[in-house]
Amino acid sequence: MAETRVVTPANGVFEALELHDRFPVTLEEGADVEDMSSRRGAYPVFITPELDGWRLVFGNLAEVVGWDWDEWMGAVERLSEHCGEAQMFFQDEAAGSDVWVVAEKGRIRRRYAAEDDPEWIGEPLSWEDLRIDEEDFDPEYDEAEPNEGTARAAYACGRLSVDPTRTGPDTRMRGHGWLALNAPGVGYKDLDLLV
Repeated sequence: MAETRVVTPANGVFEALELHDRFPVTLEEGADVEDMSSRRGAYPVFITPELDGWRLVFGNLAEVVGWDWDEWMGAVERLSEHCGEAQMFFQDEAAGSDVWVVAEKGRIRRRYAAEDDPEWIGEPLSWEDLRIDEEDFDPEYDEAEPNEGTARAAYACGRLSVDPTRTGPDTRMRGHGWLALNAPGVGYKDLDLLV
């Protein structure tokens, strides 16, 4: 099952993703956002309360952002422009896709993307382990890009911000979450947004 999430430290997500009609909800109320109904092209998106200082964005993101790779990278850059920093994580184990992106101030700083051939963009981050520094790496026989580093979105997520699969009693939570729609003026009537 594919999983996509965008992580951002501030509320600029509404402007960056052109979300409308925000409605306060709890973490539990927004958790099943992908199962909520939509109408007239208005898809709900859930923005979590702050979890260890970060807000996560879930649900219907392909309908909100688009399906194209450039649309996704543009969304992460816009989010970072509005929020200072934004991250995106995508993992689809069945298809072999693994992507993580860090953007700051409107530009992608570091990206790893793999489906067939892995690709690293940008300078490695301080916590990454580089392939060329691994004990079993032999430059005479092994090949590696000079910036080849961390290759798993799940690991990067835990190192960069907050991993939603590992939240618990020790996770600092502040405020409430939001449901918002990607189309204005539709409202929430008959959308079955609250469980």
